[in-house]
Amino acid sequence: MTSARYLFPALVLLTAFLATWEGYVALSDASPLVLPAPSDVLNGLWVERHAIARHTSATLGVAVVGFSLSVVFAFVVSVILHFSGWLRRGMMPLLVASQTVPIVALAPLMVLWFGFGLLPKVLLVILVTFFPMVVSLTTGYASLPRAFRDQLVSMGATRWMVFRRATLPSARAQFFSGLRISATYAIVATIFAEYAGARRGLGIYILAAKNNFRADLVLSAVLVSACLTLALLAAIYGIERMTSRRYRRETDA
Repeated sequence: MTSARYLFPALVLLTAFLATWEGYVALSDASPLVLPAPSDVLNGLWVERHAIARHTSATLGVAVVGFSLSVVFAFVVSVILHFSGWLRRGMMPLLVASQTVPIVALAPLMVLWFGFGLLPKVLLVILVTFFPMVVSLTTGYASLPRAFRDQLVSMGATRWMVFRRATLPSARAQFFSGLRISATYAIVATIFAEYAGARRGLGIYILAAKNNFRADLVLSAVLVSACLTLALLAAIYGIERMTSRRYRRETDA
């Protein structure tokens, strides 16, 4: 009930936007080469459903592999930075500076260095989604109250025990926040990598549709990519909900 109440205003606004778009195209007699109506976009999606499905599966596979590896790498790096203050002070400015490099410039370099296979696309997804999770985790680790940590140490807990029993659980909320931010970049990064060089994927499909002046198919692929991102966010939200009960039990303990 709460979720429906939260989504209802967004659905109303989206419906109004699509109705206005459809009405404008019908009344202005706009060219479908420039501005196709939402009905034309859906019709193109249906007609090209098999081709779009093949390209979508390729994009989704790269995004899932890259994002999963990014989560693992981000966690390992965050733990290393947490236990090494000197390394954290040295690496964090470099990580921040790495985010100033545009993804458009990284994609061609990845293809140039690693070819047209799976590796350059996965690496680009990792590079794009890695930073928000590392920052969120390190911030979450620092949120543990010092008095709580000192109390555990006085009871004989080692540094690793304090981290596993108290520091890591305290970073849960920040971790899922960083996970959601990174998830919004995963599909976009994959499509950019496909622009630079790939055999299949939504990026290749969008380029082909653009070259054929099929704006409806371009928007169909954009719609699919948006749905993929929403599905990824929904999966993360579901995992957060499923693990929340266990987290509350451990927190109470």
